[in-house]
Amino acid sequence: MRVLFLSTWFPYPPDNGSKIRVYNLLQALGARHEVMLLSFAFDTAKPELVPADGPCAGVHVVRHNPFERSQVSRGLRFFSLTPIAMRPVPEMTHAVHHLLAQKNFDVAIASVEVMIPYALLVPRPAARVLEEHNSLTRWMWERQQEQTSTIQRLRCWMSWQKSRYYESRVFRRFDLCTMVSEQDGQISTQILGDRKRVAVVPNGVDCRRNQPELAPRASNKLIFNGALTYSANYDAMRFFLAEVYPLIQRMVPDVSLTITGSISGVDMAGLRLDDSVRFSGYVDDVRPLVAGASVCVVPIRQGGGTRLKVLEAMALGTPVVATSKGAEGLEVQDGQHILLADDPASFAERVVQLLGDPALHHRVATGARCLVEQRYDWTQIGRRFVDLVEEVAGRHVLGGNL
Repeated sequence: MRVLFLSTWFPYPPDNGSKIRVYNLLQALGARHEVMLLSFAFDTAKPELVPADGPCAGVHVVRHNPFERSQVSRGLRFFSLTPIAMRPVPEMTHAVHHLLAQKNFDVAIASVEVMIPYALLVPRPAARVLEEHNSLTRWMWERQQEQTSTIQRLRCWMSWQKSRYYESRVFRRFDLCTMVSEQDGQISTQILGDRKRVAVVPNGVDCRRNQPELAPRASNKLIFNGALTYSANYDAMRFFLAEVYPLIQRMVPDVSLTITGSISGVDMAGLRLDDSVRFSGYVDDVRPLVAGASVCVVPIRQGGGTRLKVLEAMALGTPVVATSKGAEGLEVQDGQHILLADDPASFAERVVQLLGDPALHHRVATGARCLVEQRYDWTQIGRRFVDLVEEVAGRHVLGGNL
């Protein structure tokens, strides 16, 4: 098949969760089909790093950040029935038309909702697949539930309704919508009213590349492997530093915390910091930092999907303490693959347990590694994704336009 893969995030280098997912799905698709990649390129994207023997038959980029809509007024943002990030960028629209004038495609894959308008430009009989990382509707509903201010609750309720309306209209124009967790899949099924059009393709980890003992493990060293430029990560660290970390410091005075990723534009004044908290900044390879830590903390309270940061730590042999939200969508058992806690005191206690109990540390790390090998290796996840794409393409050809 000829596949047009439309990506919001240019996947080279694969240095954040979305890029890692796209990179591995492209690898799986390219092993069996002819794949053309068309992607926005911004932030740390480096198109010049694309390997000559990579999975794509062709790579095209539009150098633009689709999330930057500074020229759009607050009023337009609030009253628009289409999320601003989903409004077409003329340069990308032109690039799609240019490709379509040169080739016909059997399948168009939109990687997250930002790419929906461009996938819909691909004419039938091509099958259309939406490869989504989070359910926007679910995220907006959760934000609305968290608000205590009447005004903010109303604003978030409006955003929730708009996302429901938007997704109910556009999702049904796709032959398949894949989600990364059962929770997100259930919401999408409710929106579509058709379970056959929704499938769960979880996030994964490259178990060959992420091996235990990749780096010497330091004692009493915590790590949070997520850039604070992502709002859910920033909220997690604001909560952890204010309410959990001081409790840990009382019990383990020489504890330290490393936070990875870019802090460009981050409100550092909103974080409770001291000399034991270190920022790695952007690094080409985060694996040695994670493998060298004693415990990976994932105090996530917002967002959807599944956490690549959890899977990476598990594969690297670093035990994880997470909130229920942080471990959401993963088939983990508390005490066997991970330690779970949602309130500050319990979270701190579980971290301290891992720091002071080598047997528990070993048991959780070993159980986690076994789990990711069995269920979350990208090889098997990529194979499932390609099977689904092939199935829907074949069904579409046989059954006519959906």
